[in-house]
Amino acid sequence: MTLDRRSFVTAASALGASALFSPYANAQATGAPIKVGGTLSLTGPLASPSLIHKITGELYVDSLNKRGGLLGRPVEWVLKDDQSKPDVARTLYEQLVTSDKVDLLIGPYGTGSILSAMGVAQRYGKTIVHHTFGIPSMAKYDQQFHAWALGPEPEKAVPNVVFDAVAASPKPPKTIAIVTSKFPSVHFVSLGAREVAKQRGLTEVLFLEWDFGNRDFGPIAGRLKDADPDLIFAGALGLEGNMLLDAMKKIDYKPKHHFYHVPAPGPMLKAPEADGALSITIFEDHPPFTNNPVAAEFVQAYRERATRAGLPDTTVETQAAASFSAWQILEAGVKGANSLDDKAIATWLRKSEVDTIQGRMRFNEKGNFGADYNRVKQIQNGKWLTVWPPAFAAPGAKLVVK
Repeated sequence: MTLDRRSFVTAASALGASALFSPYANAQATGAPIKVGGTLSLTGPLASPSLIHKITGELYVDSLNKRGGLLGRPVEWVLKDDQSKPDVARTLYEQLVTSDKVDLLIGPYGTGSILSAMGVAQRYGKTIVHHTFGIPSMAKYDQQFHAWALGPEPEKAVPNVVFDAVAASPKPPKTIAIVTSKFPSVHFVSLGAREVAKQRGLTEVLFLEWDFGNRDFGPIAGRLKDADPDLIFAGALGLEGNMLLDAMKKIDYKPKHHFYHVPAPGPMLKAPEADGALSITIFEDHPPFTNNPVAAEFVQAYRERATRAGLPDTTVETQAAASFSAWQILEAGVKGANSLDDKAIATWLRKSEVDTIQGRMRFNEKGNFGADYNRVKQIQNGKWLTVWPPAFAAPGAKLVVK
């Protein structure tokens, strides 16, 4: 299911009447706190995007408690550091369930760690909501729910929307280089991009992979310069995109169209060589997204908190929006079921739709995935701007080729 601009704005306006930050502030929450357990990669290679999710979660819990908590009780987020390691995440989720005895679970950052957490949730019959899982076919557990609207087949949806965007540019590409981390979700989509590129008549001039955690991108940059593709499709995660850009800069190579799947948004935005870079998005800090009053209020609160935390980019984009949506889904599930019973929450979510700041979410296709709200953004003059599809583009924005 896709959402056109008119439907999105209508749903967003309706959402503002009943959801986060308004209008039930200062309601009284009493009794023992409801514990929500989770981990994030507060250290290790995924620490940069995880900080975005930490700030978002803290804001949401603060607001939730001002609105009366859940079921009239205050909410406490029990957060642990999984060090960017799926095996550590597995151990910590075991602790959260068995030792900390949390009432609810929210997922960690990244497909590998989420898969580990999902296995623990399944073992104990716990419902888990997560925000950054990228391979729906691996989500076998029926009590897990996603919050990033990639659709049930992101390996097709993501490359197709990217290729649609660049095909509409003044210089549509004819050749493509696909370079990717072996991190599960970005690797999965990059392999899908190879197939979609063939179907669309793009000539592949280079395909390279690197191990997650790699920091030497010089050889990859050299191969890209030699191949000189019209489009680079980089399955880059976190700071990998910055390191690849820096390596290309050192050899005086300026790519034409260049796409980075899941960058660290702030650091990439601050790199001069990233001007013109493309990425996937579900939400950006501009209209029509901020026409939603809940989103507008979150954007302001996030900017203030991110500024205090010293983040290089203090705007809300796809990472923060996915994280925010996960908390919205968790809240809706508890309130819809009127219970902390995990099976009751899962049953309600599977048969329902939840309004989020990225659009209306449903959980009725492969892996409990549903809506496809993939959009394309580009760095232009120091800002991330949505450029495709045109209905969701920032006012006056369109894709440019550097």
